[in-house]
Amino acid sequence: MGLILLYRTPTTMTGFLPATPSLYFLSLFHREMDITKERISKILGAGANVILVTGGIDDLCLKYFVEAGAMAVRRCKKQDLRRIAKATGAQMLISLANVEGEESFDATMLGEAEEVVQEKICDDELILIKKPKVQTASSIILRGANDFFVDEVERSIHDALCVVRRVLESKTVVPGGGAVEAALSIYLENFATSLSSREQLAIAEYARSLLVIPKTLAVNAAKDATDLVSKLRAYHNSSQTKQDHAQLKW
Repeated sequence: MGLILLYRTPTTMTGFLPATPSLYFLSLFHREMDITKERISKILGAGANVILVTGGIDDLCLKYFVEAGAMAVRRCKKQDLRRIAKATGAQMLISLANVEGEESFDATMLGEAEEVVQEKICDDELILIKKPKVQTASSIILRGANDFFVDEVERSIHDALCVVRRVLESKTVVPGGGAVEAALSIYLENFATSLSSREQLAIAEYARSLLVIPKTLAVNAAKDATDLVSKLRAYHNSSQTKQDHAQLKW
């Protein structure tokens, strides 16, 4: 929800101060408190037992939730609430008022999850929503010696998740590790031998230049670049020239 369950302190306006200001402000405070109670009652009456809001919640309002056996969490990020709503089937609300100005809360706006618990992980208190009913969702908790290490791990995981997403979307996989460059190098070398013009030299030289990528990857991995690239070329040459070795492409 985008609600703010707070009691605002009445402000004095010059020229509109009643004869008994203390009673006037007290009546305003009680009326505002009654309105807030009505809102909380509508939310709890719909069957909600976990309430997440982006704004603040007054301590007195929290008391009402606790007495009803409900969990109320304040100052949540909108991005997190959108993900929670998508996973649980809940509907995010900015206000309880409808188009006619009447406040209401229907049970169809609620989401479902098997368990919502508060757990302490390291020095942080986290709210964990387990087994949402609509969509499967997971969170990855990263730990490290310092912020720089955790940031690097986060970027690596983000890249890996993007790769998995693209594979699921396209249903195809492009191998890495210099496999594409090695295969193209072998193909261009074989193609160059079929030419009798001066273009043969340019194509053959370009084919050899493509091997720089797998060689560099091997050196960075502290491997024997000459041995690995030779094996890689042998595999790709067999897959392109021998029919019974075509499966080596994959």
